[in-house]
Amino acid sequence: FGALSGKYLNDQGPEGARMTLHKRFARYFTPQGIAATEAYVNLAKLNGLDPAQMALAYVNSRSFVTSNIIGATSLAQLTRNIERVALVLSDAVLGSIEEIHSANSNPCP
Repeated sequence: FGALSGKYLNDQGPEGARMTLHKRFARYFTPQGIAATEAYVNLAKLNGLDPAQMALAYVNSRSFVTSNIIGATSLAQLTRNIERVALVLSDAVLGSIEEIHSANSNPCP
């Protein structure tokens, strides 16, 4: 969910971040991947949500998911993610996520 946090948008590469350190993640920075990320980040911000927490809450909302792996690289990031474990997204946000997904179904093959 690092890319979905929005911290890499606008050519940002936070020092020590996984995708800054490991160039094998370059596939997430295609024009389609960036457009999808921008759409999800904008949706989160419009709804007063942290983008990464929104992504985690979406995964938790899927009935077939039995676990949600958090790839936090700092204690602060882990704390933010755990704090929102009970976050439930509104039907409107869930619908908007599905719309974004439909428009960007495989942005980073």
